Amino acid sequence: MTILVDMDDTIEQLLQAWVAGANETYGYNVAYEDVTDWNVSKAFPGLTWEQVYAVPMRPGFWDTVLPVPGAAEALRRFMEAGHEVLIVTATPFESVPEKIGGFLFKHFPFLIWDQVIIAGKKQRIKGDVLIDDGVHNLVGGDYVKLLMTAPHNRAYDAEANGMIRVHTWEEIEAVIDRISAER
Repeated sequence: MTILVDMDDTIEQLLQAWVAGANETYGYNVAYEDVTDWNVSKAFPGLTWEQVYAVPMRPGFWDTVLPVPGAAEALRRFMEAGHEVLIVTATPFESVPEKIGGFLFKHFPFLIWDQVIIAGKKQRIKGDVLIDDGVHNLVGGDYVKLLMTAPHNRAYDAEANGMIRVHTWEEIEAVIDRISAER
């Protein structure tokens, strides 16, 4: 199978680093769980969108981001089982050197540039499965949709919208193994 995998809050903990960076920069005390909307700036009243979204664009920011536990091992096992793993991210081009070159290849050294797709509309990418925390990336796509739980999507009814909600990479592996066996 071709397994499409989002980066932010799917294989790396962007939101936790982002909230910590915004709190430190602007003197706030927002918790990760307080970010209940895709627009992170809504969790920081009094700050502009530009102020909040400048945080992950700062040099060195990606050094503060950690991988999601189990993600690297799962992706490696998928590849060893013969699946094609493609990282599909809708990232601003300014962050590509640090995010891809610094974070991704540092923490997932078995991946290569040929496995990375930068796309603004993930529904245009062909694959069997997409694992993503962004509901908007899953809606309308022609693939099995795995919604990685995050504070901003907890209230969303994944099942009613044809998605499978997952919380951990162990759960993701179980779903992928089941889908693979069914095919």
